[in-house]
Amino acid sequence: MLPNRSKTSVLVFLLPPLLLYGIAVLFPIVQSLFLSFFSWDGITDLRFVGFDNYARMFVGDDVFWTAFSNSLGYLVICLVLQLGGALVVASLLISLRRGRELVKTLYLLPAVISTVAIAFLFQRIYSLEPTGLLNQLLQWVGLGELQQAWLSNVDTVLAAVSIPEGWRFTGLYMLIIYAALLAVPQELEEAARLDGANWWQVFTKIRFPYIRPVWITTTIIAATYALRGFDIPYLLTNGGPGQASELLTTYMYKTAFTHTDYGYASTISVFIVVECLIAVGLIILLLRRKADA
Repeated sequence: MLPNRSKTSVLVFLLPPLLLYGIAVLFPIVQSLFLSFFSWDGITDLRFVGFDNYARMFVGDDVFWTAFSNSLGYLVICLVLQLGGALVVASLLISLRRGRELVKTLYLLPAVISTVAIAFLFQRIYSLEPTGLLNQLLQWVGLGELQQAWLSNVDTVLAAVSIPEGWRFTGLYMLIIYAALLAVPQELEEAARLDGANWWQVFTKIRFPYIRPVWITTTIIAATYALRGFDIPYLLTNGGPGQASELLTTYMYKTAFTHTDYGYASTISVFIVVECLIAVGLIILLLRRKADA
């Protein structure tokens, strides 16, 4: 549909970002795939081992499976907090008459704060000695017996490292969903209300189907980012205590830079890429199937 000159202009402008994407993203993925078939400590010569790293990962490494299950738990908590919280806040903003800009700004602030600052903030919140905000709140409401070191308890640490990540990006996804809700035709909602539809029916039959494409995209972004989550869990616990908060990303990092086993770390990184691709496929399949139903 574009004239030849326009097509050429588009290609000229697309070429630099495509080259940058290939160098910064595609090349490291290909390099990791190549290294996954070798044993390498970063200094000596590469030693070809074929599929031994993959066999070790799937059959002989219990820590890998622990990290994998932790990553799935981390993913679920982040999605519930980010997408659920974003949808609730965006829906409330639609009905808010004053102070919208202030609320949007306050919810977006965590997304622009330094990751290190967020990690230190939640270290103080979860602290037992000195008493952090969470334990103080429990004391104030008469639940002092529930006070504990949240980052040192194997039963609570995974949720404790997931909550900061979920809180951090809720505002960003809220803005995306809020913009999508603003585009819903008001005539459809008014007609539905005139026909006797309640707020839940308006939301499920009109609003959500209308924003479904945006919801799918937002879910994909949130899921892939959560599966690649690294910085906050690493800063808060470094995967501990034990492997209670070990994620695939933190395990890959320590395998590469602590144990200098770059071949096996590359194998884990390939698995993370495949995991993200499978997650994207499942999200698209499930959400589109629900739409068709």
